[in-house]
Amino acid sequence: MEENIGKSNSTQYISSARGCCLIDSAFGSSQVVNQTKCCKLSSYNWLGNVHDPLKHEQPGIVEVRFKNGRKDFYTYTNDMDFQEGDIVAIEASPGHDIGIVSLTGDLVRLQMKRKNIDPEKRELKRVFRHARSTDIEKWFDVIKMEDSTMHKTRVIAMDIGLEMKINDVEYQGDKTKAIFYYTAEERVDFRELIKKLAEAFHIRIEMRQIGVRQEAAKLGGIGSCGRELCCSSWMSGFKSVSTNTARIQQLSLNPQKLAGQCGKLKCCLNYELDNYIETLEDFPDNRIKLRTKKGTAYYVKSDVLKKEMWYAYQDDSNNIMAIPVEKVKELISLNNKGKLPEELEIFAHQKEQKLNIETGSEDDLAKYI
Repeated sequence: MEENIGKSNSTQYISSARGCCLIDSAFGSSQVVNQTKCCKLSSYNWLGNVHDPLKHEQPGIVEVRFKNGRKDFYTYTNDMDFQEGDIVAIEASPGHDIGIVSLTGDLVRLQMKRKNIDPEKRELKRVFRHARSTDIEKWFDVIKMEDSTMHKTRVIAMDIGLEMKINDVEYQGDKTKAIFYYTAEERVDFRELIKKLAEAFHIRIEMRQIGVRQEAAKLGGIGSCGRELCCSSWMSGFKSVSTNTARIQQLSLNPQKLAGQCGKLKCCLNYELDNYIETLEDFPDNRIKLRTKKGTAYYVKSDVLKKEMWYAYQDDSNNIMAIPVEKVKELISLNNKGKLPEELEIFAHQKEQKLNIETGSEDDLAKYI
């Protein structure tokens, strides 16, 4: 009974510190515990039930994940067998590290192809074995040391007067090396810091600079949408976001609204971009004016998702009308043939009265407050 309780506590600790892992279910079979808050590096193996008959003729490769959004590929001999969630000891420089297998089988090679990694040109490190109980116990000990090490490192950096921020610390599984992640606006000379850290912790020190997006992913937080930040919950890679992305989606170019907690443009601006680009291909050129017998109308704005374009007469700019894209194309075709419809209102789905503050009355103004 005590052994089962200890194993359950150990499993929960791994889940909170390094993501999900294998546990024994009530039926005695292994299952992968998937916790969204800490398992953004886990992948769904949709080729898991497909068995390759040539598997034993080529070296096996698995994907192993670690802390801080870090994953890599490792080779193993054919006499070994791994499943997603297995805790393994892998080759490191120096010594060995402990990680969790995140992907196995044929899907690993597809992932390597997607990330432009050629196993014939790049020498992959090896998986030594399944982690022993002594390896896992030592791994637990170094995980517990990471928070205190990070706080002590921040104090040392402040005493030296370095303009940098220590974001996180990741110990190697055998406790011979630690990676210190930091952000800095300018170039930092941390040679003195490395000496003091080596004296304080008696380990090899590796300093790794990260960007503000990676910092937000480590720290986490709540976005303006009310949900946990995408970068800290499920995103494992970042794509560039430009102001042109906001222009295509007809968004106001307000830096305070478009920027996320990292200070950069929000990653979610890219989510619907392809849909907007595809839809806008059916929109006519908004520089074309619509001519009617009542007057000439010019373009004001668009509603991409509703596929409507808003127009207003040149001599009555306060009254704008929403016209479906197909009707706009029809009007342009009539104008090209020299035909003028009676008025624009017969094609409008919706009308809107813009407020003129200079000429509007107090009653009109109250409607918009």
